[in-house]
Amino acid sequence: MDNKFLLPKKAERIIVLQRIELASPLIKRLRKLFGRYIFSNFITKFFLDRKKISQNYYRAMSDEYFTIKDFIKNEDTFFLSIGSGIGGLEAIINDNLKDRSFYFIERDYISKKVKYGWGGMVNNEAYNDLELQMNFLKINNIDENQINIYDYDKDDLPEIKFDVVISLFSLDYHYDFNVYIDYLKKVSKPETKIIFDTIRADYFNKIFKNVKIISTNLNTVHKSNRIICSNFIN
Repeated sequence: MDNKFLLPKKAERIIVLQRIELASPLIKRLRKLFGRYIFSNFITKFFLDRKKISQNYYRAMSDEYFTIKDFIKNEDTFFLSIGSGIGGLEAIINDNLKDRSFYFIERDYISKKVKYGWGGMVNNEAYNDLELQMNFLKINNIDENQINIYDYDKDDLPEIKFDVVISLFSLDYHYDFNVYIDYLKKVSKPETKIIFDTIRADYFNKIFKNVKIISTNLNTVHKSNRIICSNFIN
């Protein structure tokens, strides 16, 4: 990859809906001026610079990779991503570590209004297109036989033992960790690494035997911590 991703048509819209910080200052001002509905359904369809979004997204995902790369080992083969968006981070992981198997749990619709923030146990917001996600992953050098995408609302979720679970700015950031706790216990080994962002890192000392803060983001509204956890208690 040459410091940018290849983007299928309309992918720039999905990316900005998922990560508003990648939009230009003008687009952010238009969102404030016209509101969430017009932003989601009109502005993001017609006023985005695909090349610029591609570069910004690649840079952001590269930065995310550098926060976790020291915790990913050569023997880690099976990756589960929850709420990963179209998969830019996984494309970069694949570019650095070949022949991994990637599993994605996503929702397959775009909400009428973009809401960024905590949704608690019930969060019906979604900004993704699973067909577009598959196309993005394939044109960015992940073989189709490496890709396994599951629609959270329709599919039975995969039940294999994962080596790494990644859910950046999703699990326990937009919705409560407990939505997935029973499932994660089922698909984890004691050494499975679960990486996610939270504003309550100390809370997870009663959930896992191993909890470590690996980075802190002071730019988020609630100043979140990225943590890596392993080995569920009980």
